Amino acid sequence: MSPVVVPPVGARIRQARTARGMSLRGLAREIGVSASLISQIETGKSQPSVSTLYAITTALSIPVESLFDGYDGIDGEEAAPVPAPASPVAGPPGTVLHALAAFAADPGHRIGPLVRAEEREVLELDSGVVWERLGHVPGADVDFLLVTYRPGGASSGSGGLMRHPGTEYGYLTSGELVLTLGFEEYTLRPGDAVSFESTTPHRYRNDGDEPAVGVWFVFSMP
Repeated sequence: MSPVVVPPVGARIRQARTARGMSLRGLAREIGVSASLISQIETGKSQPSVSTLYAITTALSIPVESLFDGYDGIDGEEAAPVPAPASPVAGPPGTVLHALAAFAADPGHRIGPLVRAEEREVLELDSGVVWERLGHVPGADVDFLLVTYRPGGASSGSGGLMRHPGTEYGYLTSGELVLTLGFEEYTLRPGDAVSFESTTPHRYRNDGDEPAVGVWFVFSMP
């Protein structure tokens, strides 16, 4: 079964940057990387690491999940909006009816309620990290991901710690993953779980010989 490959991350980043009137060099200065790296990411010659991806989306004030959303595929242009059907009967926010109404409101911009294994969208990142989107409820700033760190993979290839708005929860299903969180270091093994404020400097790495795989929820700040 082949997973669904989403359109290039770089094209999405370029679209968001130009929409905000930010120059390529301006974005590079904002996140402390070279303009050539941003250019290579935008043109698809290089993939961002997890830490660089979060730095870019934070600087552009966009949720990471937006990199998975509908897109036309040419020069970063957005897909034409899908006409909304007649308004469904909805309950108050937080109810099951409200959630179902959210799913029905825009069928062209949702994943779920069921996502089969062969339908998962995939982002291949730098430094041996793969994100697979497990689902998304419109309007919810949550990244629901199956995350794989290949042997030697890390969230930051340079060894630096990353930080970004929000809270994250992770559960490791196989392999081993080392989490550096602030001044502490933890080894996650199958069945272990973590939760922390993402503003705390952190980094994941896989020092083992087999992939480290887990399910992650990352809640972005509004």
